[in-house]
Amino acid sequence: MSALSRPGTEGRPGRDGRLLRLPVVWMLVGIVGVAAASTFSLGGPVLGLVGAVAAVVVYRLVMHRVARRETPEIAGRHAVPQFLFGSLFGVLFIGVSILAVLSEFEFSRSAGDLVPVTASMAATSLGAAVTEELMFRGLLLQALERMAGSWVALGVTALLFGLLHLANPGATLWSSIAIAVEAGVLLGAAFLWRRNLWFAVGLHFAWNTAVGLLGIPVSGHPADGVLVTRPTGPELLTGGDFGLEASLVPVLVSLLLAVPMLLAARRRGRLVSRGQAPH
Repeated sequence: MSALSRPGTEGRPGRDGRLLRLPVVWMLVGIVGVAAASTFSLGGPVLGLVGAVAAVVVYRLVMHRVARRETPEIAGRHAVPQFLFGSLFGVLFIGVSILAVLSEFEFSRSAGDLVPVTASMAATSLGAAVTEELMFRGLLLQALERMAGSWVALGVTALLFGLLHLANPGATLWSSIAIAVEAGVLLGAAFLWRRNLWFAVGLHFAWNTAVGLLGIPVSGHPADGVLVTRPTGPELLTGGDFGLEASLVPVLVSLLLAVPMLLAARRRGRLVSRGQAPH
C-alpha cells in the first residue's frame, strides 16, 4: 500500500508541502511575485493601479496555495473602511508635521491643472502603497513574526525599509534612519494594531499623496504637485532636497502615533512570540 492510500494520511502535506509552508519560503515566493507585479508602475499611474491589483491577486494566491493560510488582513469587506481609517491617520500625520515646520518653507502655486495633477499623484501613490505594504507588512513582517515574534519582525522590517531608501536621490544615513522610524516603525505598528493591510495602505497612501501634492519631494523623488514648495529653514527641520521625510519633526510625530498603536496591539493580544498566532 502506498503512502498516498494509507488510512488517515489524506490531507497531510508531503515533504514538498511542508517545505512550501515554511515562512521563509512563502515570504520569498510572495515578494518575488508582488515585485514582478509592481513593474507595471513603470508604465505610469494607470498601469501602476493595474500592477497593484495584480499584486493583491499574487499575494492571495501565494498565501492560499503556498502558505496554506487564510488572508483576513486583505478581506474585501473591510477594505474601504480600513483604508479610509488609515488615510485619516495619514492626513493627521502630514498635517501635524507640516504645521510644525510651516514657517520653514515658501509656497507658490504650480502651473499644473488641479484635477489631472491630483488624480495622477493619487494613482501613483496608491499603486506604490499597495505593493510596498504587501511586501513589507504582508509578507516580510508576518513571515518574520512566525519565525521570531512581533518585536523582531517590526525591528527588522523597519530597518530594511530604511536601508532600501538609501538608494533614493539625495539619501543620507540620517534620511534612512528617519524613514526606518517614521515609515518602518509607524506602518508596522499600524498593521500590528489593526491586523489589516488596508489600514496600513491608507496611511501610506495619504502620507505620500499629501506630501507630493504640496510639491515636496517624496523620499528624494521630486514631486509635481499643486504647489511649488521651497525649503528656507535648516535641513533638520525641512529635510532639504530629500523631502519632509528627512525632517526630525515627522520622526517625532510618528513615534507619538506608533507607541499608542503598539500598546493597543499588546493589550489586544496582537503582539506574539515566536510560533504564536495573533488573536
